[in-house]
Amino acid sequence: MKAYTYVKPGLASFVDVDKPVIRKPTDAIVRIVKTTICGTDLHIIKGDVPACQSGTILGHEGIGIVEEVGEGVSNFKKGDKVLISCVCACGKCYYCKKGIYAHCEDEGGWIFGHLIDGMQAEYLRVPHADNTLYHTPEDLSDEALVMLSDILPTGYEIGVLKGKVEPGCSVAIIGSGPVGLAALLTAQFYSPAKLIMVDLDDNRLETALSFGATHKVNSSDPEKAIKEIYDLTDGRGVDVAIEAVGIPATFDFCQKIIGVDGTVANCGVHGKPVEFDLDKLWIRNINVTTGLVSTNTTPQLLKALESHKIEPEKLVTHYFKLSEIEKAYEVFSKAADHHAIKVIIENDISEA
Repeated sequence: MKAYTYVKPGLASFVDVDKPVIRKPTDAIVRIVKTTICGTDLHIIKGDVPACQSGTILGHEGIGIVEEVGEGVSNFKKGDKVLISCVCACGKCYYCKKGIYAHCEDEGGWIFGHLIDGMQAEYLRVPHADNTLYHTPEDLSDEALVMLSDILPTGYEIGVLKGKVEPGCSVAIIGSGPVGLAALLTAQFYSPAKLIMVDLDDNRLETALSFGATHKVNSSDPEKAIKEIYDLTDGRGVDVAIEAVGIPATFDFCQKIIGVDGTVANCGVHGKPVEFDLDKLWIRNINVTTGLVSTNTTPQLLKALESHKIEPEKLVTHYFKLSEIEKAYEVFSKAADHHAIKVIIENDISEA
């Protein structure tokens, strides 16, 4: 089969590889229908994730059709259309019992396209299929479902829930990319008074306003942007600052705009250390949270999609075929130039 694989820092390639097979009774084989590209995939190709070995198929978001199941799988059968979570979970280990699927101890957590082969391919082996897969409601679009693999639960769990967004509060989301916009969509569940989007890209800021942001702030001049945020919050700073970029400058920006007793919720994938201003934050009762998504809110978010409370399919801006995946990466890696947010990649190689 064809698959997009990591080769070495700076290089990935669309190559022929062996089709996956059932290895354990709890496995399933899924024919990928649609997948996408995540900013984390770009980090891996750059060499920022050394645990990813050469030859690993990339991608951790997608939907598909079950082709085969192991004898231990009871919730799914051949022909079922499924949402594939970015996180695998055995459901039995210490961390799974605590609901922290991100750190499952038995071939689980975020392993697709990282520690095992991922979804930018014709077929995928899914460990712990009964817990990793979800049946898809008939009335939901493929695009909306793909957004539920990773970015929607990431923005919700690590940004909104850890940030303690609540009615009437003020929220600043730093980074108007896919995860930042997912946090924007799901923050609206809790009716904050102000939803301030911060970014360098005016096009993405305009998109954020159309998705429900109350204010936009261009941060090309950080000091001016910080003053603008304090002006919007009566000089107090925001109650919640969600960092959705993953670089030292944006984390530092969050530290400078957070108000007394506020929470900085870090969603971004950081590859370098940041300066942590504990000497200034402790006396202001500041909370700082981090986290890797566990996707334990996926059933809840599926219900929200079914009721049309949110429409994550609006995040999709570009469409490609699997045979065009190299072109899709070219566009996504220069997202600002192409006004791209999320791309959808459809498997045009495997027969349905």
